[in-house]
Amino acid sequence: MRVEVVGSAPLRFGDGSAVRAASGIARYGAGWLVVQDDATHGCVWLDGAGSSLRLLSPVRGLDLFDEASGTKELKPDLEAVVALPDGRTLALGSGSTPARMRCVLLSETSILVAGLAPVYAAVADALEIAPHRLNLEGAAVVGETLRWFQRGLPGAGAPSASVDVALDSLLEVASGGPAAVRVSGLRRYDLGTVAGVGLAITDAVALPDGLVLVSAAAEDSASTYDDGPVAGSALALLDGDRVVDLAELPLLAGAVTKVEGLALAGRRDDALDVVAVVDADDPLVPSLLLELVVTI
Repeated sequence: MRVEVVGSAPLRFGDGSAVRAASGIARYGAGWLVVQDDATHGCVWLDGAGSSLRLLSPVRGLDLFDEASGTKELKPDLEAVVALPDGRTLALGSGSTPARMRCVLLSETSILVAGLAPVYAAVADALEIAPHRLNLEGAAVVGETLRWFQRGLPGAGAPSASVDVALDSLLEVASGGPAAVRVSGLRRYDLGTVAGVGLAITDAVALPDGLVLVSAAAEDSASTYDDGPVAGSALALLDGDRVVDLAELPLLAGAVTKVEGLALAGRRDDALDVVAVVDADDPLVPSLLLELVVTI
């Protein structure tokens, strides 16, 4: 597998402010929806311009959260966003706290925010971890299921993992239906290391042939809560829990990148057109949108 960066653009809103901490990207109408893990609003990116879209109500009157102001623990932590087969888009919190166990289900004309505590509890049980250790950062629609990826902390002996959640039951809970949800298919992954730091899955896209392409970051952190120095990022091709191929992402302007979100823009024979978002881990620095060509 070979990865080539063919374009990059800083993500900014119409007023010039930075799209901070981009953590996921998915098709939304004719453009893309980028979610930020430290904000209540997302960015609709269309024709090279960004517009703000409110996804969640303010938390204690705040729409932006960061460690410097002591508000990091309040952030809703939207980490995954996927385009659904019915044309809607689903954004998901990472778990670990009640505030992060919510989803946003939206179309171009409606936005529904719902608590998913029973779903997160079932996912934690299937992953064989306590709910407060959830760090669900990536998701992809595979057939009739949502394959949901736990980033984990490989350096501490907690590998990346995933489970399959029946999509119909998840959407039923999100719409206020019964709390029963079907979760299955625990998989664990060993993606290796970059510069001695374990790679952990940050997002995923399903491919038509049943394979899954994931992004992964090698972040040297003591916990899933704290940020740490990033040694590099990679893309990996998965067949079930087997790593078929892996390629490190090239340096960008001489620097490593922390890819947090991934989406498929198109496919040409053995080449995938992929868009990715990079989190700079700095609220003053705009996240980057990367255009990638992945040859498999």
